[in-house]
Amino acid sequence: WHPFLDLWREVDHMFDEFSSNLGFGRLRGLEPAGRFPLPFAMKAPAVDVVEEDKRYRITAELPGLSEKDIEVSVAEGVLTLKGEKSKEKEEKEKDYHLSERHYGAFRRSFRLPDGIDTDKVDATFKNGVLTIDLPKQAAVRRQQKKITVKVA
Repeated sequence: WHPFLDLWREVDHMFDEFSSNLGFGRLRGLEPAGRFPLPFAMKAPAVDVVEEDKRYRITAELPGLSEKDIEVSVAEGVLTLKGEKSKEKEEKEKDYHLSERHYGAFRRSFRLPDGIDTDKVDATFKNGVLTIDLPKQAAVRRQQKKITVKVA
């Protein structure tokens, strides 16, 4: 639920009625953009965070984006993922003109644990999936010790 969704639908309905009264009606059966929830907002992607022996690995699915649309940065112990997508479509025919623009952006930030070698952070993007490897410093890996659990 979005606080302005009802208002948005009401205004959309008003424009539908207005255009049909002028004789425009629907163009080739297209639904107005207002039928889709929050088209101008891009949801922050879900991510998987996995801790391995020598690194942390973060993966995020970013369908429809390219590596040029994505920015990954590390500053002051915080990893930040940013993405922005814009798409424009225009069709001109004899009896109609269709012009659509969609814009969206997201930003996700993660506080990194101590012991990450930030100089060796690596990001790859393939088939719509962003993979970020955050290697642990060698000293941190050696500090890990398995503790035996005793029966009381």
